[in-house]
Amino acid sequence: MIAKTATDKLPDHQRIVITGVGLTSPNGNSYREFRENLLNGVSGVSSYNIRYVGDTLAGVCDYDELRYQSRKAVRRGTRAGSVGIYCAHEALHDAGISLEETDKDRVGIYVGVTEHGNVETENEIFELKGYDYDTSYWSHHHNPRTVANNPAGEISLNLGITGPHYTIGAACAAGNAGIIQGAQMLLLGECDLAIAGGVSESIHTFGIFASFKSQGALAAHEDPTRASRPFDADRTGIVVAEGGCLYTLERLSDARRRGANIHAELAGYALNSDASDFVLPNPQQQAKCIRKALQRAGLAAEQISIVSTHATGTATGDAQECQALQAVFGDNCVSTYFNNTKSFIGHAMGAAGALELAGNMAGFKDQICHATINIDRLDDECSLSGLVMNEPRSLERVDYILNNSFGMLGINSVVILKQ
Repeated sequence: MIAKTATDKLPDHQRIVITGVGLTSPNGNSYREFRENLLNGVSGVSSYNIRYVGDTLAGVCDYDELRYQSRKAVRRGTRAGSVGIYCAHEALHDAGISLEETDKDRVGIYVGVTEHGNVETENEIFELKGYDYDTSYWSHHHNPRTVANNPAGEISLNLGITGPHYTIGAACAAGNAGIIQGAQMLLLGECDLAIAGGVSESIHTFGIFASFKSQGALAAHEDPTRASRPFDADRTGIVVAEGGCLYTLERLSDARRRGANIHAELAGYALNSDASDFVLPNPQQQAKCIRKALQRAGLAAEQISIVSTHATGTATGDAQECQALQAVFGDNCVSTYFNNTKSFIGHAMGAAGALELAGNMAGFKDQICHATINIDRLDDECSLSGLVMNEPRSLERVDYILNNSFGMLGINSVVILKQ
């Protein structure tokens, strides 16, 4: 019997559920494939070459761009827009929703992004160099490609959705933030269906690689599949990844009315800020964010079955998050297990939170906590009781999943799902 949460006391029209999921990741282009590869230890990190930086490593997606777009549309649009279109179609299909039978004015699109426009600007400046920087050769597609709402806007154009669309810039907390925004808009009555989550095209900008490299925070390893190693004592930094994950969110009353298959219910969430540093995390504020989400859900820490950690593979970031987790969960939550999805795919930035949530959500059905791979020697500062290392673990039950997602400039987000 699952313990009652705060949402159980609410009427069905005030409860938000996930009815569809669509994704592309470096190790899978569907919800099922992604989950299977997480359980089978399949990494999606590979060798990668990027302009000016040279040979490095990345999580690269290999989805079918032409499944839902023409070649012309792909050329005109952006990688982030293309990822978003693929994920939105897949989510709607998974939910069994036909837009032809839906009021498109009542569909909202809320897409979390880390940043947008860098890829197009870098590419266009590179091309312009070949014309001695004559701006008459500047692409007339530049403005619609680089505006911040582009990924959500491309989804709107492709699907003919006439409800609100916008992006949520929340650094690496953006995937969670997109879900939270979608839920809030449903509760406000601004839409009846929310397409929400996050996307990232980060691997196509050399700037992000160069910046992490200059910080000494870019991962390196002779075996690409072993480069992303959160919590390992020999971790060397971040593996940059692209990807996307969008969900269809509905009010429970609407989902039940149409007989939808429900993946999970949103039990609680929280957002807060560190207000302390540009890049260094603040474990006290992270812990406060986790507690706030638990409080909103009406849950105690020991009721959480799986904690999906944010850990990126940096020395400081991983240790600081573990401080926050120890402060909240301690060593007494004997039925709480911790894992990390970035060890398989790298850091998908704006898509990270949404993808990592999907990576664990299937645990409600199969009762398995996927592992954190590539831990050869656990860092003492990251020694979490219940950390699932290298091999997946079967659990007696999975009732609640808590998903951490934190970002630069001190933005923290937590989402809790219930069975």
